[in-house]
Amino acid sequence: MDNRDEVRDFLTSRRARISPEQAGLPEGPRRRVPGLRRSEVAALADMSVEYYAKLERGSLAGVSPAVLESVARVLRLDDAERAHLLNLAQAADGTDVLARPRRRRTGDRWKVHRSLQWTLDAVTAGPAFVRNGRLDVLATNQLGRAFHRDLYAGPGNQANLARFQFLDPASRRFYPDWDMFAGVTVAVLRTEAGRNPYDRDLHDLIGELATRSEEFRTRWGAHDVRHHGTGTKHFHHDIVGEVTLAFEGLELAAEPGLTMTVYAAEPGSASEEALRLLASWAATHESPAPDVRA
Repeated sequence: MDNRDEVRDFLTSRRARISPEQAGLPEGPRRRVPGLRRSEVAALADMSVEYYAKLERGSLAGVSPAVLESVARVLRLDDAERAHLLNLAQAADGTDVLARPRRRRTGDRWKVHRSLQWTLDAVTAGPAFVRNGRLDVLATNQLGRAFHRDLYAGPGNQANLARFQFLDPASRRFYPDWDMFAGVTVAVLRTEAGRNPYDRDLHDLIGELATRSEEFRTRWGAHDVRHHGTGTKHFHHDIVGEVTLAFEGLELAAEPGLTMTVYAAEPGSASEEALRLLASWAATHESPAPDVRA
């Protein structure tokens, strides 16, 4: 797979953010561009300038894990960035990517199996849902449907959190920290693009968002990636107001590529009471499970 442009942009963007001081080098005279020079990365990674320049031009096919680790160390890549670099190298080789099952097109319906839906429904104190790497919400519990009612209110969202984030004005109310959420959303999609470069639905989604949202285009160009497994988020729900929730993302062993996300409020907090009120509301205004596709 020819992903040289992606490799080049990722490596140059990571190099630009490392200062000489961070790398343990003297700053020297004023630099015309930020970050390390190619020659400095090559020296710190113990390779020739010509070889590193070849890597940064996007030629990762056949590069050994040891070389990739040296580059990752010098560029101070975090775990998500290291994994992304490895995925890019595997895509360039056409090795690991070919062994992965191809992602289903949207024409192939994914149906939640009964035990998974039972598991979601067993979570009654917080919103819980299953998503794929494209951020399609595929299944949810009752409280999750009520919590994300804005997502389902706009048919154009297609039950996709990225479309909701960048194309639905309601997201700016729902996410008080909209800029932070936007960055996370793009980083998750960028990570998925590296992990599954043959996912045509993902490419279609990215193309749609890049065409319709300048906010998305700007963030996509930053080449940021991340693992999004745990943390705390702030929301403003139109029924219960401000809520602060912790979340955990659990990868489903029986459904590779899918993640179950469960939100929970701090015990005894105003947010816990808000979720109780929302659960009471949902019990009398229950929405049917969305008809979504994987």
